[in-house]
Amino acid sequence: MALTKISWRPTCRSSKFRNVYGKAGNREQCFDGIPITRNVHDNHFCAVNAKFLAIVTETAGGGSFLVIPVNKAGRIDPHQPKVCGHQGGVLDIKWNPFIDNIIASCSEDCSVRIWEIPEGGLRRNMSEAVLELYGHSRRVGLIEWHPTCSGILFSAGYDFKILIWNLEVGGPVKMIDCHSDVVLCMSFNTDGSLLATSCKDKHLRVIEPRSGKVLQEADCKSHRVNRVVFLGNMKRLVTTGVSRWNTRQVALWDQEDLSMPIIEEEIDGLSGLLFPFYDSDTHMLYLAGKGDGNIRYYEVGTEKPYLQYLMEFRSPAPQKGLGVMPKHGLDVAACEVFRFYKLVTLRGLIEPISMIVPRRSETYQEDIYPMTAGTEPALTADEWLSGMDREPVLMSLKSGYKRPCQKAFKAPVRERKTMVMNGLLESIPPKTENELMRTFFRQQDELKRLREELVQKDVRLQQLELELNNLRNNSNKL
Repeated sequence: MALTKISWRPTCRSSKFRNVYGKAGNREQCFDGIPITRNVHDNHFCAVNAKFLAIVTETAGGGSFLVIPVNKAGRIDPHQPKVCGHQGGVLDIKWNPFIDNIIASCSEDCSVRIWEIPEGGLRRNMSEAVLELYGHSRRVGLIEWHPTCSGILFSAGYDFKILIWNLEVGGPVKMIDCHSDVVLCMSFNTDGSLLATSCKDKHLRVIEPRSGKVLQEADCKSHRVNRVVFLGNMKRLVTTGVSRWNTRQVALWDQEDLSMPIIEEEIDGLSGLLFPFYDSDTHMLYLAGKGDGNIRYYEVGTEKPYLQYLMEFRSPAPQKGLGVMPKHGLDVAACEVFRFYKLVTLRGLIEPISMIVPRRSETYQEDIYPMTAGTEPALTADEWLSGMDREPVLMSLKSGYKRPCQKAFKAPVRERKTMVMNGLLESIPPKTENELMRTFFRQQDELKRLREELVQKDVRLQQLELELNNLRNNSNKL
């Protein structure tokens, strides 16, 4: 009688990241006393880099956000200076990946603005932007910097359009007009040659951004897509959304064939939006739910099972949004591979959460810190617009992070500070009463500013005339 051999191999794969754990920062490492915005827009309202932490705040009129040096944790002064130039609520903020002091913001006032933060942080309220970009006819909900090119910014508005801005000349260069509803999310592949979007019309698209051509499109009937992210150079996409039974789902797609997902996996029955974060260095995918305190993480592979569940970080405090520290800002000595900054609205708290690989050795762990995307752009704006694509300029984290000498951000001349998109988007009359009122008040603000400038110049002329008379009198006495 033949005996059947039974395999006792474990069902989970061997992985150096299977013991990764999340460590919440202590009270001294948190940022406390911050009036975090109560806007219900589905964004993170937080952006972080190696120098600064920016948080959109609740304000009585217009829109504002705080900028705090990351090394100055603790209780924040209630009178901390803010960036407060927008006339409407701020909906999204993003740091320039190549210049730490430059941040972009978009708002309900239909504008995108570029701000230059002084070294050491703000000392007084900042209301004057380096650039003010007008081109959308309705509020602007999303902005994204190009991953390898300096000076290229993408913005998506509630007019269903995506505009590409060349900040080196201070104007728009392209309009992508293939969406029939509001764009919910934008994500680039590694070299920025492809743009993936999710839309309220329940379609997932892969677009060639320079031409605006839709290369692949999926009609997501069984999986309503909310968020999408490229998986580095794996030629895969991950989306999060809701199934037809209203359960939260994650799906994996082939970027060259969106006819159907490779896999779909149900997460839970909660209603909050799932935010995906992908680390291309470790091939780890993090899923964080808006309104709950948990962060699940998976290892992504090219073979089945494509998504290997690792562990879950649990916290009782619900998160409104999450900022992510770039790789060169991590603590390499502590084997930190990812760091979140969690917004806890009810407590006015920003809490850092570090993802750590437990290692006994105190030497540099080369296997978990491969060469990573650095802070030098691979292309100029003109090179990218001419059709060139390049992989990111890589850097090593072995010797600790040493920032190279950066080129200062050069804004266009002052006469071109406020850029309105006339070439690509014709003058669109206001469609609703709210838009008409917004345009009226914007013009009133401009008239008020011009009148104040005239008054100041008149006062200065009077002062100069008095000084001239005094000089004449003194010369006559002599």
